[in-house]
Amino acid sequence: MKISENWLRQWANPAVSSAELGEQLTMAGLELDGMQSVAPAFSGVLTGEVLSCEQHPDADKLRVTTVSIGQGEPLQIVCGAPNVRTGLKVAVATIGAVLPENFKIKKGKLRGVESHGMLCGASELGLVDEIDGLLELPDDAPVGVDVREYLNLDAQIFDVAITPNRGDCLSVLGLAREIAAINHLPLNRPAITAPEITSARTQAVSVQAVQACPRYLAQPITDINRSIATPKWMSDALVASGVRTHNFLVDVTNFVLLELGQPLHAFDADKISGQIVVRLANQGEKFTLLNDQEVVLAGDELVIADDEGVLALAGIMGGARSAVSDDTVNIVLESAYFDPLAIAGRARRFGLHTDASQRFERGVDFELAQLAIDRAVSLIVEIAGGKAGAITAAVNADELPKRAAISLPLERIERLLGVAVPADDVVAGLNRLEITTTLENDVLTAVPPSHRFDLSIAEDIIEEVARSYGYSNIAPVLPNFAVDMRYDDTADLTHTLKQTLANAGYFEAVSFSFSDAKIETLFDDVALGAVLPLANPISSELAVMRRTLLSSLLPVVAHNLNRQQSQVRLFETGLSFVGENVANLTQTPSLAIVATGAVGDEVHGARAMDFYDLKGDVEALLPANLAASDVVFERTDVAFLHPGQSAYLSVRGERLGWFGQLHPSIAKALDLKTVWVAQFALEPLLALHRAPKSVSAPSKFPSVRRDLAFLVDESLTWQAVADAVRAAAGRFLVDVRLFDVYQGERLPAGKKSLAFAMTFQDQNATLEDDAIKAAMDKVARHLSEKFDAQLRDG
Repeated sequence: MKISENWLRQWANPAVSSAELGEQLTMAGLELDGMQSVAPAFSGVLTGEVLSCEQHPDADKLRVTTVSIGQGEPLQIVCGAPNVRTGLKVAVATIGAVLPENFKIKKGKLRGVESHGMLCGASELGLVDEIDGLLELPDDAPVGVDVREYLNLDAQIFDVAITPNRGDCLSVLGLAREIAAINHLPLNRPAITAPEITSARTQAVSVQAVQACPRYLAQPITDINRSIATPKWMSDALVASGVRTHNFLVDVTNFVLLELGQPLHAFDADKISGQIVVRLANQGEKFTLLNDQEVVLAGDELVIADDEGVLALAGIMGGARSAVSDDTVNIVLESAYFDPLAIAGRARRFGLHTDASQRFERGVDFELAQLAIDRAVSLIVEIAGGKAGAITAAVNADELPKRAAISLPLERIERLLGVAVPADDVVAGLNRLEITTTLENDVLTAVPPSHRFDLSIAEDIIEEVARSYGYSNIAPVLPNFAVDMRYDDTADLTHTLKQTLANAGYFEAVSFSFSDAKIETLFDDVALGAVLPLANPISSELAVMRRTLLSSLLPVVAHNLNRQQSQVRLFETGLSFVGENVANLTQTPSLAIVATGAVGDEVHGARAMDFYDLKGDVEALLPANLAASDVVFERTDVAFLHPGQSAYLSVRGERLGWFGQLHPSIAKALDLKTVWVAQFALEPLLALHRAPKSVSAPSKFPSVRRDLAFLVDESLTWQAVADAVRAAAGRFLVDVRLFDVYQGERLPAGKKSLAFAMTFQDQNATLEDDAIKAAMDKVARHLSEKFDAQLRDG
């Protein structure tokens, strides 16, 4: 937004330079994009008066003038401007003057007549041309004064970047309020009083869209003298703020807009039919704007209408039908508060961007409408002699915005800003910004003013404290951090497990946590628990939460097999969900594996994957230094796994999960061949990798292997026998493994033979045969007593 520095200083005039004032605005969050003079640099131009004006003897469009510049003899100047005439006060570029773009004035001849200078139009001085011809100065302009000084062309224009949350600063009032607060100055508000009612004319108003327009004021003004031109002080303020002047009525509304920030609109009162109605547009309703653009309304636009149709797009632009012209002497002036949500986006819909929409979209002070209409009507009556009628006010107080008090402890300010601002400075600074603030028991209570739409939470108030205190007064000190140096290795260890599977030929899958209820029924098993249905599923195929990651992975396997991928190896980490409702839902981080197809390839020999291939992949997930005695594999009773091709995995007495072949009936139901699956709770698996690693030097003494075969009941598991061997063999046993299982005609019915290889080793000495024999005898006796096992000779 461009605004005149002189205009700002009429409201708040700190003893600082223009550059310093611009820096203050920037540090207050209102960034100064640029600063420039009203007119570009030029010199040697004085005010003058045309004393005579004669026709050029050899040119129909030229005039020969004599011009007084208040010093020396009058100058003879040849001029072609259509408005040059005797008695006109003009800007005179004398010999030697330098105009913008380094245009130098020299003595010359035009069609044989000498010319000692140039009479200037506005464009020659870098100003906006309002008429075709010379820049006409007021009749009371003094002669012989530097034009830059007389027109105040060295005054600065500030170009301020206003952020969307600070719509209150799109005015002289808003910016001056900030300047006054920064410099601890009073705000020099102009005295604004309601004009005397001298006309009996009124305007009926009806507001139907009370939420979108909770306050609407309309005041008629009659018998306006349209021959009155815009006063110079007003046009100078507008031009210096980058606004072109038009006619007096338009200039007044623009002036009040820039001064107070309240958009106003003037309707030609004689073109309004019946009462003014504030309503939503009818879908398909057509309307011609002031710029002659015809728009078709969608139905959600707020409009100002009368008995004949739409008069204006509320808060955006007026219509051509009720537009004020040069002949208009009776007007109805509108001043209203429109809800920002009712205006936002509507202007862009029609390719418009107006000063009014820019402000209403951001939020205009909802208490400003009365003051603004009083200001505008007073100016019109005072300058152009109109008669003011009574204001018609339609106000719905319940729909106007509310400003709730915001409370915050003082210590919170210090915690966020990193500096202790004295309590008195906090309260005083906020009150200077018109934020009504009190302090009680070290707790601030702040009530934002009606013009601040951006203040709603404690952090907003703290930001205002920082602005009022001054960002430059906040030392750049690093805050104190309470750093937790504990390292969470979950992600790293999980990545290690994934990399292990990837190295074994598996690919990671990422799927939904939802699954098909039909698939979940295939996994009915008491061990899994209840299914949680979704209240609003994405689709029927994703209607329940998965109890096992297999519910997500098996459809992916089928998808790949159907696309000629005969060998599929996948894994996934994620949550499994068990519970019939949210209140008792259990979520378990899990790792699942699925595999199908051959092992190897045609070159090196392919064969069908079996249980031991999967078991090897599972064992690779365990820490390398884990003792074999800590790992236990047991036959499963999981209903959806093959009863003879599946096992539980337990480590140190804790069951981690299961693995094995998917039950053939389920594979058939899913149109799959043999599929190997596994699922483990992730946290216990990670805990194994977190456990301290014990390292010992390898023994320099030889190990000794002894083999024993036992005849046991066929129902007895090898794991139970192996555990008994470890319990009885003593401290020199370092390894025991099953290497042969035999069942056949040569054995008694109901019996089987289990053969174990046992490795003994002493860390400190070579084992003697007697010690080994004693250990072997102890194992044989223990198995005989516990399992009625018979030692086989061969």
